[in-house]
Amino acid sequence: MGLKVIDWDGTHVPSELRKLPPGRYVVEPVDEISDLAPEEEEGILAALGQLDAGKGVPLNDVVRQIRRDRPNE
Repeated sequence: MGLKVIDWDGTHVPSELRKLPPGRYVVEPVDEISDLAPEEEEGILAALGQLDAGKGVPLNDVVRQIRRDRPNE
């Protein structure tokens, strides 16, 4: 399961929460943890969605690519 962003009016239980299966969850206000621009936040959420869909790149592949592209120091 991936990150879910919900809007809450402080009174009613949002439908997104009602749809979740039983279990333990962490709820954290987004506005207090993020100094990101809306576009940056959307990009991160899109990237997390890609990872949830199995479209990630293994870390070892990323490290190899960085080392290959970086000039010798």
